[in-house]
Amino acid sequence: MMAQLISRIGQVTRESITNLGHASRSFISIVLNSPSLWRRPQLIADQVHFIGNYSLVIIAISGLFVGFVLGYQGYYTLNRYGSEEALGLLVALSLVRELGPVVTALLFAGRAGTSLTAEIGLMKAGEQLAAMEMMAVNPLQRVVAPRFIAGIIALPILTLIFNAMGIIGGYLVGVSLIGVDSGSFWSQMQAGVDIWKDLGNGVIKSIVFGFAVTFVALYQGYEADPTPEGVSRATTRTVVISSLLVLWLDFLLTAWMFQ
Repeated sequence: MMAQLISRIGQVTRESITNLGHASRSFISIVLNSPSLWRRPQLIADQVHFIGNYSLVIIAISGLFVGFVLGYQGYYTLNRYGSEEALGLLVALSLVRELGPVVTALLFAGRAGTSLTAEIGLMKAGEQLAAMEMMAVNPLQRVVAPRFIAGIIALPILTLIFNAMGIIGGYLVGVSLIGVDSGSFWSQMQAGVDIWKDLGNGVIKSIVFGFAVTFVALYQGYEADPTPEGVSRATTRTVVISSLLVLWLDFLLTAWMFQ
């Protein structure tokens, strides 16, 4: 029994190291094939438009409702200490530092990430990628790399939209419904949010999350088994791995930024 357990642990460890090495090689290959795409920016622009449209509506609406919740929760928390005027600061810092990048990345993984995985997986199942190789066209350069760069560009933009909609939601609840002074709401926010330390760190987080989520989605699609079941499993793995990776990276980045 003990020998079987040790054998199983060794097998899982070996497979994990092998998969990690293969993923690292794929990541390096994608990065090396990316610079040449700047000579054809239309490929990247088309993918940014495609990926952004997939996620824009759900991210904007989610940001608005997150702002509603922050407005209510923040007001009743600050009201205990007579600091209702700081509601705008609380909403803004909560969004730009933490909730904006993280929630946007999770929604992006569930919407655009699964779409990318399914798209690449179906291209592989339909032997379109193999046909490109037969015609001396590098699929990594023509198909994968444009989507990789587009995801890195799109996620920070979507994060800013999420933050803006969240602040609007907090304003509507705090000022229009509850009655917090509008001037205090905006002035406290402007005085307390640092453009580099707070907003800049949020942008850095969103860029890192863009790297992670987009690569996981493309890698899972590119390595999926060329069957409907294989594509389905790859899509599920994209959501699970991306979500856990975003939360882990968020912890590391927060510890580094605010140490």
